Amino acid sequence: MAATAKSPLFTQQVVKVMRSMYPEELAERSWDNVGLLQENVDLGARRPNTTVMLTNDLTLSVAEEAIRRDASVIVTYHPFIFRGLKCITLADPQQRIVLLLAQNNIAVYSPHTAIDAAPGGMNDWLADMLDGHSVNTRRTVIKPSPAPVPAGFTGAGYGRLVEFGHSVHIGRIVEAYAQGLGNLRHVMVAYPRTDPSVRSSRPSSRSASPPLPTGPPIAIRTVAICAGSGSDLFKDCDADMYVTGEMSHHAALRLTMLGKVVLTVFHSNSERKFLQKKLQPQLKEALRTVAGAEVIISEEDADPFEIWDVQNLPQWAFDNRRP
Repeated sequence: MAATAKSPLFTQQVVKVMRSMYPEELAERSWDNVGLLQENVDLGARRPNTTVMLTNDLTLSVAEEAIRRDASVIVTYHPFIFRGLKCITLADPQQRIVLLLAQNNIAVYSPHTAIDAAPGGMNDWLADMLDGHSVNTRRTVIKPSPAPVPAGFTGAGYGRLVEFGHSVHIGRIVEAYAQGLGNLRHVMVAYPRTDPSVRSSRPSSRSASPPLPTGPPIAIRTVAICAGSGSDLFKDCDADMYVTGEMSHHAALRLTMLGKVVLTVFHSNSERKFLQKKLQPQLKEALRTVAGAEVIISEEDADPFEIWDVQNLPQWAFDNRRP
């Protein structure tokens, strides 16, 4: 068995397509873990499954869903294995996923930051949401991918800086992202607060530094964008507004003191809709010649956080029922 074991043809096709669209060479290899993270086995006589399931995060419930829906390959945007495993037991949820998928002969591929960096990938998709507003936009890459990049992927890199031809109100930008990311009802916004004592005081003649901002900008000319967690990427990027999934308290505080606006939507909310809007149709088209091939979206995948209204808490929070 060991000498003849090989990956199913369908798994090979999915991996080849993913690598052609989002080359692994574009990923941030210094810390990321992309590629074929778990392989499955060609069982020969048994009819191979030709269903690939897309998910943002590979959790136990998503793995169980893949089994129910007869998927043979999972493409998970976030890698479910980041570091080496010294054992594989049932005690750890991550290791349970490995065992469960191996038992059911399901492969796992993760593109992660390769999708972020690729032209037309995750961050360009986020930047596309700012097109419109009856204003021309210009975008640049915040951190270009180090050369050499694969042929056809010139302009790859992390994050995008969008410049408007004229100012756009903050509310319009927030509305664009709330709609584009799946009709979100709640987002988080940090902005400079007006300080009456600073506003009314005269600048000291002894100070050579410009006065600190005293209130939020009414309109925006530049927006820096990064899917997921963008704090590190934004450190050397000057913009009026920063859009990302999550940002630490101190990073956001610093930006507001510099007169900037921060919009966060929760980490995976900044990414999940890309699977449905972009990756699913791309994979369907690329696999159209494969008989019976299906590309489905996980129904179990969801951001781990919810916003609760403390005046209207869910009833299950007060009894023994699980949601």
